[in-house]
Amino acid sequence: MVHRSQLTVRFNEVDPYNHVNHAGYVTYFEVARTEALEACEIPLRGLAESGIQLVVTRLDVRYRRAATIGDRLVIETELDEMRRASGVWAQRVLRDDELLVDGRVTIGVVDQNGRPLRPPDWLVDGLSRLSSDSVDPTLGVGATPNAGGTVEPR
Repeated sequence: MVHRSQLTVRFNEVDPYNHVNHAGYVTYFEVARTEALEACEIPLRGLAESGIQLVVTRLDVRYRRAATIGDRLVIETELDEMRRASGVWAQRVLRDDELLVDGRVTIGVVDQNGRPLRPPDWLVDGLSRLSSDSVDPTLGVGATPNAGGTVEPR
């Protein structure tokens, strides 16, 4: 399921050229991921109380067109791939049907000390609502068993 967040570009988010600053889109992605998690009943505060943190480990962004003050944007968010202790999220910023920015964000699951952590089943189940594929907690999104029936880690 693709989660859609909406926002209107504000004055403080643009540069002297009246374009959203490149870093603004990273913030839009962050806000949209937080809203998507909450829509799946996975609040960040609840994760923290469970000793789990979701941290950005990689960010790939492609800027195609600029948004300007007053533009009404939609940020689409979905879980593209789930691994043992991380996931890859696909995100897009749209103005009407026009793609402005798209990105892939790798999110690591870690404990309170920053060590990689295999997500508990309840977290995998919640995240599966954001996936275009079904999530099997033993395999992950998009993972397939090899000829011997075991799963190769990504």
